[in-house]
Amino acid sequence: MAATPDVYRRIYDAFQAPVSRFDCGRKCAPLNNGQPVCCTTDHAVPVVDRAEWQLLRSRSKLWHLYKPSDAAGRKVISDLHRTCVGIECKGARHCERDNRSMSCRTFPFFPYITAEGEFAALAYFWTFEDRCWIQSNLSVVDLQFIREFVAAYELLFSYDVDEFKANRDHSAMMRRTFSRWNRIIPLLGREGGYFAVEPRTHVIRPAQVEEFPRHEAFRDELAPAPAA
Repeated sequence: MAATPDVYRRIYDAFQAPVSRFDCGRKCAPLNNGQPVCCTTDHAVPVVDRAEWQLLRSRSKLWHLYKPSDAAGRKVISDLHRTCVGIECKGARHCERDNRSMSCRTFPFFPYITAEGEFAALAYFWTFEDRCWIQSNLSVVDLQFIREFVAAYELLFSYDVDEFKANRDHSAMMRRTFSRWNRIIPLLGREGGYFAVEPRTHVIRPAQVEEFPRHEAFRDELAPAPAA
């Protein structure tokens, strides 16, 4: 089985919640030439399934195929699974929220899959810790976003086993990396709350958000109070 454009349409219709009611792009953009980190291929190339690409092309002129201009970009494209393509939008100022890719809607998170094959929580793409403000301020992530994220991936996984395997493999890589660093893995629970994966044992336990590190430029900056 594979996801079809209609599956992605259903995901888009149901997955509308922003990651936070606070505009996190205002925090990272000043460190990135005025552009949010997640909205420029200088840092993150959106990768989509070909069925999703078919849907996006039918809905909007916002997107085009990504054309790498350096060795790092060429490696991103060369490493893609044959069912995927890299794409690029016209930029944050031209964003059409209804036509964001799934990778835009979910950034900076991915489904954390345990060694036993359970979709247990949300983890983040740790290579962006030094540039993504939200990763140093997990307390601002909105519960509605978490619920829509979980529902979106449960639907996608029911059609696309390769997508599940890719996230399982990425989760395993995160466990190996954080064990080598002797660091806990910060997680957001499927129904909210905070959890940590212990290095080496990989046991998931309840956690306090204060246990999670704040990174680089964001280390001394307090998160804003939740919106009323």
